[in-house]
Amino acid sequence: MAQMGSKPKKGPREKDLTSRYLSGGLDEDRVDAQERFKPRNKLLAQEKIVRTAAVRAGEESGDDIQTLPIGQVIQIYSRYCEVDYQGTTFLCVVRKTVRQISETQLVVGDRVRFRPVEGDKPSEHGQHSDGSRKKDSPEAVVELALPRETVLTRADSFKGVEQHPIVANAQQMLIVASLREPRVKWGLIDRMLVAALSGGLRPIICLNKVDLVTAAAVNPAEPNNANPDLDEAEAVLAHYQSMGYEILRTSVPVEIGLDHVRSLLAGRETVVAGHSGVGKSTLLNAIQPALQLRVGDVSRYTAKGRHTTTSARRYPLDTGGAVIDTPGVKLFGLWGVTPENLPDFFPDVENGTAPEWRRTSYERILASLNG
Repeated sequence: MAQMGSKPKKGPREKDLTSRYLSGGLDEDRVDAQERFKPRNKLLAQEKIVRTAAVRAGEESGDDIQTLPIGQVIQIYSRYCEVDYQGTTFLCVVRKTVRQISETQLVVGDRVRFRPVEGDKPSEHGQHSDGSRKKDSPEAVVELALPRETVLTRADSFKGVEQHPIVANAQQMLIVASLREPRVKWGLIDRMLVAALSGGLRPIICLNKVDLVTAAAVNPAEPNNANPDLDEAEAVLAHYQSMGYEILRTSVPVEIGLDHVRSLLAGRETVVAGHSGVGKSTLLNAIQPALQLRVGDVSRYTAKGRHTTTSARRYPLDTGGAVIDTPGVKLFGLWGVTPENLPDFFPDVENGTAPEWRRTSYERILASLNG
C-alpha cells in the first residue's frame, strides 16, 4: 500500500502517438493531424537496416559488403540454403537483416552476396574436405539479396494481393502437358501462361508423351479421323502457335523433339512446370542423363501423377544455363494481374478470335480475380 502523502508512481513513458492511439488515448483526427505512417517510412526503415548491416559486416570482416562474391540460390531448406558460385556449392545461413529488408523469403534463383566462413572450404560438390556435409555447419553467410528481374509465384497468391514467390530470375518457363496419362487440361495451361507472362518469363508449351497417340502426333499433316483427342489437341496447339507461343511435341521413349528442347534450354534459366505425372523429370533426364531426377508413375486408380519433386531446385546444364524443376502443381499465382489488365494476357479474347475453350479460361480466371 502506498504511504499517505506520497506522490503516485508514474507509469512507463509512452514512446509515441501510435501506441497512445492503439490504446484508445487519442482520437483518429488528432493522430491524422500529427502522425501518419506512410510507405516511405517503411522504405526509410529498410534503408537504415541495410546501412546498419553493411556497417556491421564491414566491422566484422574489414571489407565492403559490395565486394563480396555473387552466387545464386539453388535450393532452400528450412534454416539454410545452397548457393552456387562458379560451379562450387556453399551451404549458407541467411543473416537476419536480409530477412528484415526483403519483401519475401529467399527463393531458388535469387542472386545473393555471401561471405564464406574462413577455414571451411567446400569441394566442387559442396562437401567438406573430409567428404561430410552437415547442415548444422554452414560454409557461408548470405549478407545481401539482390533485386529480382523476374518472379514466379505460387497458388496462394492467385489474386496478386500478396507475393509468395517460388522461383526468381528465370528467363523462360517450359510448360509441360501430356495428351494422356494424365489428360491435358487446357485451362491449367492458360493459367500457367498468364503466370509466366505476369512474372516476366517467356512461356514455351510442350505436349509430351506423343508416343501414346497415333503417328499423326509426329506428323500433324497426316490425316487422322480416328482420334478426336488428338484432333482437339492439334487445334489448340495451332491456336497457341498463331499467338506467337513456341510449341513443342516430345516423347522420350521414341526420342521425338528432344534436340529441339535442348536447343531452347541451352544458355537460359528455365523453370519447368506442369501437372504431376506429365513427364517433366523423365524429359529432363533425357536431355541430360547425369541429372538422375526421380521419376514417378501415374496412379492407375486416379489417372493422376504422383509427386516426385518435393521442392524447387536449380540444376546447371552442360549446354549452359540451368533448369529449375518445380513440384507438380495445379495452380500458380498471378502476381500483378487484375480484372482490369487480364485482357492484356488474352488478346484473342479481346479481338474476338478466341475459341470457346479460351473464352472459358478467361472467364474462370476473371471470376477468381473478382472473388
